[in-house]
Amino acid sequence: MARWRDVEREAPDLAALVRAVFGAGTNKTMATLRADGSPRISGTELAFGEQDVTLGMMPGSVKLRDVLRDPRVAVHSPTLEPPADPTQWVGDAKLAGRLVEAPRPEDGPPGAYFALDVTEVVHTRVDPSGEALVVTSWHPGRGVTRVERT
Repeated sequence: MARWRDVEREAPDLAALVRAVFGAGTNKTMATLRADGSPRISGTELAFGEQDVTLGMMPGSVKLRDVLRDPRVAVHSPTLEPPADPTQWVGDAKLAGRLVEAPRPEDGPPGAYFALDVTEVVHTRVDPSGEALVVTSWHPGRGVTRVERT
């Protein structure tokens, strides 16, 4: 299992940037898989801890049913409108992986809690020249890759 601490250790600059982009707002978007295999998008919140990225779900929610059936998820950072100068945009970030049941925090409301077994971390931004989109990603066992698209 790849934990958030593994990302921070292997790709500290990317981890810090992704964490900051996720911290730019409360509401994130999570994709789960329905029983028929089609995607479902839901709002969610998550927390970056010392070891893991964690999140909770209300009892009986459809996204909880999805996750209990198939734990694969993708989570997108809050969507912020880019400034007039796209080179000043902080970008967006994505995490993907499998949710693993985790204990309820002491102050957590009733519900189900999970840690993310991280399989992908991605940050996308416009390069300083404004001419290319830069996609930086981390995958367990592959490390960091960077692709520029013009």
